[in-house]
Amino acid sequence: MIFGFNTDVKHGDTIYHVQSEAREGERLLQTQVFVRGRCIGKRATSYATLASGSAFSDQRKEEMLREQHRLVLEAIRDGRLEQVFDRRESPEALATIKELDIQWLNSESVHSDDKLALKLRATEAGQGIAGARLTVRLSRTNAAPFYTQVTTDEAGDAELVFHIEEHLLEESSVLVQVNALGRTATRKFQLRPRQG
Repeated sequence: MIFGFNTDVKHGDTIYHVQSEAREGERLLQTQVFVRGRCIGKRATSYATLASGSAFSDQRKEEMLREQHRLVLEAIRDGRLEQVFDRRESPEALATIKELDIQWLNSESVHSDDKLALKLRATEAGQGIAGARLTVRLSRTNAAPFYTQVTTDEAGDAELVFHIEEHLLEESSVLVQVNALGRTATRKFQLRPRQG
């Protein structure tokens, strides 16, 4: 199983978050670019015809996904991002597509008493998805990543609690993959200590 690739890259004053994943149900390699949590464009490659061949492997799929991810990163660094997006993926078109997403419901108040409480919601077209599986990776400074899984309730919500000291949040992030309806989506959330 390929979890995917996630990279933050800066160009000018803008930080772009690039995430690539293999969408197994659709036999699609998809790279999405986010700015401040909003998807601004995508690049997708179908591997449906290749998958029917006996020589096609998960390793080859991962190589193709890694190459597509690198292509988008280079386009950002070179200031030519618009050239690599799929033409049909305008911001207006993206807003109408019924896709899986993960919302971070309590991003303003997540840490107290050395505990990090994340409230997440799995959605499709803005509606909560019951029974979705969330795979979560907490990345911390000077520690191995911590993985866990949780299933959403009837409203599509799930809550996770991690024990972590607040000063470690500055360099920590949470990567969440939702698996529902035979499809997956991945989001990365950067953690920060409270201000003030």
